[in-house]
Amino acid sequence: MRTYWNFNKGIKHLDTWESGCWVQVTCPVEDDVKYLVDELGIPDYFVEDISDTDERSRYDYDEGWLMIILRIPHIKNMASRSPYITIPLGILIKDDKIITICHQETKMMLDFINHQQRRAEGFIDATDLVFRLFLSASVWYLKYLKQVNGLIEKAKRNLDRNIDNKDLTSLSRLQDSLTYFATSIRGNETLLSKLKFRLPVDDLDAELIEDVNIEMQQAREMTAIYSNILDSTMDTYANLINNNMNQVMRLLTSLNMIIMLPTLVASLFGMNLINGMEQSRWGFIIAIIISTILTMLGWWYFRKRKWL
Repeated sequence: MRTYWNFNKGIKHLDTWESGCWVQVTCPVEDDVKYLVDELGIPDYFVEDISDTDERSRYDYDEGWLMIILRIPHIKNMASRSPYITIPLGILIKDDKIITICHQETKMMLDFINHQQRRAEGFIDATDLVFRLFLSASVWYLKYLKQVNGLIEKAKRNLDRNIDNKDLTSLSRLQDSLTYFATSIRGNETLLSKLKFRLPVDDLDAELIEDVNIEMQQAREMTAIYSNILDSTMDTYANLINNNMNQVMRLLTSLNMIIMLPTLVASLFGMNLINGMEQSRWGFIIAIIISTILTMLGWWYFRKRKWL
């Protein structure tokens, strides 16, 4: 899907392409790819690189086109293996052509456009657009990190009541998401430091870059904090599970040993040997009494040792 935006003095929707407009391509189909390559002249391998979900944050320059790949946060189905992931957002610039390509419809881009429309100021140039996309990505990393922290706290409250595999699995999935965030944020920071010397930066852009650096640093630190908290939480509950398992095994072993005592008495008196009680009318009762006494002694001993 292609959308054309005029960003002079605000963001306004256009029906067709105009010189100097911003072309937003979301979830491109074959017709969109053909338009980008044949009509706008974008190198086809640039489009292929952006379609790679594992493409790292970087920039490249060829045939007069500057390609910037920014990793942005994206939320999938909460039941998926990793609910929070990062995906590549491609930014392509050449002369009066500005194109962004994303293969997922993200909340970040929808919010970005709505926010810029409320600002009613638009963008000064392509450089301003690029750095504002960096800023928006950083802000959305922080938003999703707060959601991740809320899910961690919810899982911890559930685990405090009952250690369940579902909650432990959800924590493991959040750990994967934090790993994706940490890697992508570091890549975006490195890319930003390089673009400062690659793009024409004026005083306003320098202030915007400073804001982006602050937001990215905060996102990186929050990711590290939540990751450490999650690691500590997983280790704690793993130790609790091991401790509970040891207690269960100790209980079962104690009960097995207690049950073994009357079984031993019955086995001794039941052997086909002369023990003087074969003809006694009290033989069975004596065996029961001995078994009961040994069982009670065994129970008392294990209770004293706090194994029961």
